[in-house]
Amino acid sequence: MATINRVLIQADDCKGCGFCVEACPVNVLDFADNLNVMGYRPAHYKGEGCTGCGTCFYTCPETSAITVIRNVDGLETGHCSHCNKTVKQIPDYRDSDKKICIECLNPC
Repeated sequence: MATINRVLIQADDCKGCGFCVEACPVNVLDFADNLNVMGYRPAHYKGEGCTGCGTCFYTCPETSAITVIRNVDGLETGHCSHCNKTVKQIPDYRDSDKKICIECLNPC
């Protein structure tokens, strides 16, 4: 089974500078069609093809905007009250006792 990697972008933390879009060596990032709360067009992960290299993370000037997940299948699974689905979860960087849904990016 192939390792699945994923890029999570906190849309409201993104200023739409495009550094990550330009730097991505496999072209899996583009700009969202909608605006975030600050009025910017945030970067958006196309949904597949991430190699987990982290180039987007390292080029982003906003420290909390991008998270690169290597091996999604290795993440803890739990119920998300926002999606109402069983989903993969990552620890919330603001509070390690909480989890974030990798589908809707809301706290679970």
